[in-house]
Amino acid sequence: MGKLLIVGSVAFDAIETPFGKTDKILGGAAPFIGMAASQFNVESAIVSVVGNDFPQEYLDLLANKNIDISGIEVVKDGKTFFWKGKYHNDLNSRDTLETQLNVLADFNPIVPDNFKDAEVLMLGNLNPSVQLSVINQMEVKPKLIVLDTMNFWMDIALEELMQVIAKVDVITINDEEARQLSGEYSLVRAAAKIHAMGPKYIVIKKGEHGALLFHNGDVFFAPALPLEEVFDPTGAGDTFAGGFTGYIAKTDDYSFENMKNAVIHASNLASFNVEKFGTERLQKLTSEEVYNRLKQFKSLTQFDIKLT
Repeated sequence: MGKLLIVGSVAFDAIETPFGKTDKILGGAAPFIGMAASQFNVESAIVSVVGNDFPQEYLDLLANKNIDISGIEVVKDGKTFFWKGKYHNDLNSRDTLETQLNVLADFNPIVPDNFKDAEVLMLGNLNPSVQLSVINQMEVKPKLIVLDTMNFWMDIALEELMQVIAKVDVITINDEEARQLSGEYSLVRAAAKIHAMGPKYIVIKKGEHGALLFHNGDVFFAPALPLEEVFDPTGAGDTFAGGFTGYIAKTDDYSFENMKNAVIHASNLASFNVEKFGTERLQKLTSEEVYNRLKQFKSLTQFDIKLT
């Protein structure tokens, strides 16, 4: 079993969906990634920054999931990153109502000494300069570096982002971002172009329509579990990333075949995340629930095709 180092925002989110709205709750990429990965009992740590307004109970919540929080800097006179958004009725689109970078604006990541040899490095959606800094702090090259990014960084920091992309093994982005990054509408062509930028594996997420895994011309498709009700999609992509990297760190197997399993486990955990606001569902998720839903995924995806 390998160590997992998670770099990402720890934040406050205020969310409104057709089903209700919240005041400030625990958000940011890192908590979703960390809680999802904790389902595999891996040794993990978060590198991030918060202000002195960040509740101790949230830090305790992460620590109680066996996540090392020594890499979360608390800025005494600072305020925590805050995002407020409203989802449309289809839940596939949203409006950002407010963004306050606060302490995240000047974030200088410090990797804990005991995680500078982590086998798996998960670079959550952050400024590429922060991601580069973390890569450069690793004393031993990770067996797997996974990058999550978004169109915002493609718009304002493409040169630095390309430097990061050249150094990673896996990139996870959605279909819209894959098309923007590659300039290709076909996702197969988009994946081929992104592969040429450096990553060996490309994961393209398609929300309720599943995810595609590309590697050297091979393609694997994982469906999303059809759900009767989606309550809040916030953090679903981060939960996917946590499930993917958590499974890889647990199995210590970096083959394409094992990454197929990782994508299924990632999709499985993401399906829970959308059932409640924020991280609420992940906070109380049991291994029995995860296992039972994994069986649903198996029945959904496995069948014998009669070639007659």
